[in-house]
Amino acid sequence: MSENVQHLPSPAITEPAPLTAHPEQLLSDVASLPALPGVYRYFDAQGNVLYVGKAINLKKRVSSYFQKNHGGTRIGHMVSKIARLETTVVRSEAEALLLENNLIKTLNPRYNILFRDDKSYPYLKITALGQSGSEQFPRVAYYRGAVEKKHHYFGPYPSAWAVKEAILLMQKVFRLRTCEDPVFNNRTRPCLLYQIKRCSGPCVGYISPEAYAQDLADAERFLNGDAREVMRELEARMTMHADKLEFEQAAELRNQVAALSNVLHQQSVDNVSDRDVDILAVKVQGGRACVNLAMVRGGRHLGDRPYFPVHVEDAAELEEDASGGGDVVRSLEMQVLDAFIAQHYLNVPAPPSLVVSAPVDKDLLQALSEQTGVKVSAVHNPREQRRVWLEMAQTNARLQLARLLAEEGSQQARTRALVEALDLALDNLDELRVECFDISHTAGESTQASCVVFHHHKMQSAEYRRFKINDITPGDDYAAMRQVLLRRYGRLAETLQEAKLSGALPAGTGRLPDLVLVDGGKGQVSMAREVFEQLGLDLSLIVGVEKGEGRRIGLEELVFADGRDKVYLGKDSAALMLVAQIRDEAHRFAITGMRAARAKVRMDGGKLEEIPGIGPKRRARLLQRFGGVRGVALASEADIAQVEGISTDLAAEIYRALH
Repeated sequence: MSENVQHLPSPAITEPAPLTAHPEQLLSDVASLPALPGVYRYFDAQGNVLYVGKAINLKKRVSSYFQKNHGGTRIGHMVSKIARLETTVVRSEAEALLLENNLIKTLNPRYNILFRDDKSYPYLKITALGQSGSEQFPRVAYYRGAVEKKHHYFGPYPSAWAVKEAILLMQKVFRLRTCEDPVFNNRTRPCLLYQIKRCSGPCVGYISPEAYAQDLADAERFLNGDAREVMRELEARMTMHADKLEFEQAAELRNQVAALSNVLHQQSVDNVSDRDVDILAVKVQGGRACVNLAMVRGGRHLGDRPYFPVHVEDAAELEEDASGGGDVVRSLEMQVLDAFIAQHYLNVPAPPSLVVSAPVDKDLLQALSEQTGVKVSAVHNPREQRRVWLEMAQTNARLQLARLLAEEGSQQARTRALVEALDLALDNLDELRVECFDISHTAGESTQASCVVFHHHKMQSAEYRRFKINDITPGDDYAAMRQVLLRRYGRLAETLQEAKLSGALPAGTGRLPDLVLVDGGKGQVSMAREVFEQLGLDLSLIVGVEKGEGRRIGLEELVFADGRDKVYLGKDSAALMLVAQIRDEAHRFAITGMRAARAKVRMDGGKLEEIPGIGPKRRARLLQRFGGVRGVALASEADIAQVEGISTDLAAEIYRALH
C-alpha cells in the first residue's frame, strides 16, 4: 500500500442570505476585498465571532457567501447574522492556515470545528548537572509547564500516568533519585527507596558522582530510543567487572540488564525504526467526532488520549453542501483531522512523522514544517508496525466515541426527565440552564458559598463561582444564602428591570437560569424566596433539595418557593439523579473551597516574614532546611533551633506563630 496525502477539498459554501439582509457597509467591504490570500472573520451585531476562514482569493471566497440564498440551514442562519467582517492579507496559503487556526484557538468562533484547550502535556524532567551538592546528582521528576533550557525534558507524554510509569522505570533500571533538593540535602541515612533498590543512595554518598553520571547518561539515551545500545554497553561493563573479579559491581549491572531486558520485552520495540511518531485516528458518528492521539517517543508506545471537538454538526452541514451530497463522512473525517493537526501543534512540538487514518492536506503539512523547522510527513494506509499502531488508535477512537455518545444520551434523558417532572416551559432541552447553591463552613469558620452551573446537558466548570461570605454571624447558613443570592442576581435583576422600562436589553447581558437549586429545605427556600421577592424575580425558578428521612440518598424531596406542594420523584427517577448530580457537585465545590480557605488561614496566618525577628536571610534558611512553610510548621522547636541564626527563644516564637 502506498503513502497517500491528498488536498482537503475547499469548502466552497453554497448558502448565504440575500444581500438586502446585510448592512451596506458590510457589502461595500466585501466588494472592495483584494484577490489575494488571507484570513477573514465574521462578526454578529453584538461583536461575537461567528466564523474564521482562510482563502487563496479573499474576494472570490468571501463574495460566495453573499451571492446565494442558503435557506434555513445552519450556515444560512450564520450568514444571516453577519454584521461585520475583518480580513488579514498574508503571503501564502500556508501562512493563512497558521493564522486561521491561531485565531480559531483565540477567538472560539461559533461555526468552526474547535478543539478546546486541554491542560498542558506533562514531561519527564531531569534537572541540570552541577558541580556541588545535590546538583552533582540530578533528579528525575514529573513536570508540567514552561520548559527551561538548562534542564533536560523528555516527552511530551499523553498522560500523567505515562510519566509516572517512566519515572518508575528510571528508578528500577537506573536507580536515579526522585527526592526534592531540601530532602536530599538533609538526609543522614538512606530512605526506603534505597532499601527496595529504587535509588542508589547519592544523598548519603553510597554512589560516586562519576558512577551516577554514567547511570544518568544511560537513562537519557534510553529515553531517546537507544535502548539496544544501552543494553550492549551494560553487558560489556558487566563482563569487564566479572573478568576483574569485581563480582559485586558485576551483579549490580546484571540486575540492570535484567530489568532493562524485561522492559524491552514488555514494550515490544523490536524491529521498530520509528523514534518519534504521533498516530492520529478519527471517528465521526452521531454528530460528534473523536480524534485519538497515540504517542511513540524514543521507539516506545507511551499511550493515547482522546479529543472531542465541538461544532462538528455545523462543519458537517457545510461539508455536505460543498460536496453536493457525496461521501460526507469521509470528507468530514478529513476536515476534523486537519482541524486537529492545525490547532494541536500550535503549542505542542510536532514529531517528524504522523500516521493518520484519513488523508491530510499537503498545504497543512507544509505550513507545519515551516512553523517547526522540521519536515513533517503524514502516512495514510501504513504498513507493518505502523499499521498495528493505527489499528489500535482506530479501535480506541471508536470505543471512546461510543462511550461519549452513551453518556450524552443518558444525560439528555435525565435533562428531559427533569424538564417534564417540573413542567418547565422550555422548547429546546439543550438550553436548560440550572444554577445550584451550597454553603460550607467548619463551625462558622471560613464560610464560603458555591454556585455551579449545568447547561448543554453537562456541568460547566468554567462558569462555577465561589463567594467568600463576610459580615454575618458565624454559622448562620440562612444569612449566607441571602448574601450569595443577592450578590449573584442583584445586578442582573437591576439590568432586567431597566431593560423592561427602556425596551432594550444591553449587549452582553446574562440571563436568569431556568432553575435555581438550593441545597436545603424549607428554611433555605424561604430565604431564597425573600431575596427573589426583593429583586422582583420569578419565584417559580427556586427549588430546594430537602434531604429525606435519615438523610438517605434517593429519598430527597423537592421544595418549591411559589407555594406548590413538595414533590418526591422516586429513588429511581432520572430527574432526581440529575438533581442529585448537580447538588453533589455544588457541595463538592463549596467544601473544597472552604477547606482551602481554612488551610490558608491556619497555615498562612503566621507567615514567616510576619514573625518578629525573621528577615529574608533567616526565612530563606528555614525554607531551604524544611522545604517550605508547611515543613517548618511540622518541625519541632528543637529542629527549628538547629537552623543557623535561630535561637531557642526565636524557635519557640516561630513554633507558636505557626500553631
